Amino acid sequence: MSWLDVVAPTRMRRVAIVAPEGALRGVLAQVADAGLVEIGSASGQPPAEQPQVDGYAAAAVRRSGAAALAGWMPAKDVTALSARLTGYGGAVVPLPNPPGVDPPTLLTGRPLRRTLSPLVQTYGTVPYSDLDPTWVAWGSYVLMFGMMFGDAGEGAILLLAALALRAGWPRWASRFRQAGRFRQAGRLRQAWPFVAGAGAASTVFGLLYGECFGPTGLVPVLWLDPLSHAMGLLLTAVGVGAVLMAGAYLLGVINRWREGGWTAALYSPSGIAGSCLFGGAAVAVAGRYAGGMVLVASGGTLAAAGFTLAAVGFIAAAGGGGAGLVQAAVELFDFVVRIGSNVISFTRLAAFGLTHAALGLLVWEATRALWHRGGVLAVLAVVVFAAGTALCVGLEGLVAAIQALRLEYYELFSRVFVTQGRPFRPWHLPLAGSPAGVSRAGSPAEEVKEELT
Repeated sequence: MSWLDVVAPTRMRRVAIVAPEGALRGVLAQVADAGLVEIGSASGQPPAEQPQVDGYAAAAVRRSGAAALAGWMPAKDVTALSARLTGYGGAVVPLPNPPGVDPPTLLTGRPLRRTLSPLVQTYGTVPYSDLDPTWVAWGSYVLMFGMMFGDAGEGAILLLAALALRAGWPRWASRFRQAGRFRQAGRLRQAWPFVAGAGAASTVFGLLYGECFGPTGLVPVLWLDPLSHAMGLLLTAVGVGAVLMAGAYLLGVINRWREGGWTAALYSPSGIAGSCLFGGAAVAVAGRYAGGMVLVASGGTLAAAGFTLAAVGFIAAAGGGGAGLVQAAVELFDFVVRIGSNVISFTRLAAFGLTHAALGLLVWEATRALWHRGGVLAVLAVVVFAAGTALCVGLEGLVAAIQALRLEYYELFSRVFVTQGRPFRPWHLPLAGSPAGVSRAGSPAEEVKEELT
């Protein structure tokens, strides 16, 4: 398996299921049992409600005693399905892809990748031509979460929560399974990689900040104290955002090229044009900060090239003319402003990191003040510490999770994707007493069903 097979959707083929008219129902029954073919029109859209065998049999195209239905299926399974249908008088005939129609998207991979995929699928279905950024998206998400929720002690709590979810706790989740609500229980359990990643990142940043249940002194400051070096944390947040946006632009260039060739990649705001403008501006700012005029000039030239490419792309898309020039000018202005605002948006990594550190300091100072008084107040200090920690984990954890998701979707995914794909929905009607061929675990059909669930 090549690296492209790991990050790109499964290669699909347009096929026709062909059979003699008298054998059509039997062939369609085997296709339904296999669950590997999405039957639909040339436009690629399957019926809203997939019919039974008789419904598809009635919709088949008939010529000279033969009947056929077209659809999509994974290219790697064409041979296996064709061999299965041969014994029933049917065949799988590969067809050319309809012009202007993208195949449906099926993302394959190991179970852990499938567990992480909702982060991308919640935004939209990956277009068939694009690369799947699941692993990169997960890494950037937990990085941003950790920077906003940097505390070694509270990060360890999240790691314990992830282990509990992985083991099937809390026990009340088992009631979902007993009630037949497997999907709800499965979704709860499948959240463990996100919780584990967030906990690990929070622990690392907590060690860098010297935070362990607040500024308790349990761990030394390995990098900087957020409350004492707010400006340093702010600049770091902008730097982290710039690196993440550079990665998003790189994926965007690859996706635009895969979608429409070099023309789409060159002039697209999320392609080479946007990358040049963003990269050139970053180089110019870095050169101005470091006092290097060569860097400033180089960055300015690169940014001007990106600006020009984007302007050409906008004018071409608007169709030229006076109205087209006005439209292109407005879009170009919005394009430039949006790049700057997107970079500034990453300052929330520092802002919420400071908020979290401030809440931790507040809880710790209240705990110390009560503890030193002794007696009943010492017991109250324990209560305040426990309640304050629970509040920080619950409230700040929720805020950091939402803000990281917001940055992921608006600042990063908006450059990776410009369109949405259509998920692969194979026709599957398991036959009563069907042989173990393609319905058992480990078979092609079972693998497809696992991807979809």
